[in-house]
Amino acid sequence: MDISHDDWQHRIDAVWQDAALTDEERVDRIDALAARLGEDHPVALFERAGARDSAGLEAEAEPLYRRAIARGLDEDRRTQAIIQLASTIRNLGKTDEALALLRDEHDRADTATLRDEVAAFYALALASAGERDRALSVALTALAPHLTRYTRSVTGYAAALATDEPPSRAFAPDPRGIAREFGASERGRVRGG
Repeated sequence: MDISHDDWQHRIDAVWQDAALTDEERVDRIDALAARLGEDHPVALFERAGARDSAGLEAEAEPLYRRAIARGLDEDRRTQAIIQLASTIRNLGKTDEALALLRDEHDRADTATLRDEVAAFYALALASAGERDRALSVALTALAPHLTRYTRSVTGYAAALATDEPPSRAFAPDPRGIAREFGASERGRVRGG
């Protein structure tokens, strides 16, 4: 490579940020920059796959994602590649494989930095597979920690959706926005929702 990795990444980022480029121009520019890293460099493969994916060329993107993952990516890019590959193959009709990839990624403890992103695409794959209640559960579980109110209520309802159990009235929000988490005799106690 004739430029530093940081400079190379900066140039890649600039291509992605250039809204004036057509899909074809973006693919061409990414390919030219990827060639500087080498044909089988995992990051180059990942960027080439992403450019094609973004251009609607999913069938071309799929094998590049697979090669990038197989060649070894840093953890953040690996998670991105799994998400993007799963989304691509879901769009290509390979819902079961997409679901398996995202389920595995969702269950990994070390994907914390992209956990919500994984959950979003896992929920989409579940919905595509006809598992709408489970999809809603995954999406609500990811959303709940970001809420300023009703966190426990939403978490409780999400758990009920995942298990096909009827939701507990204990998680129903009251008009003041406080989750009822205790029986009627304990309603006077305020515990955050």
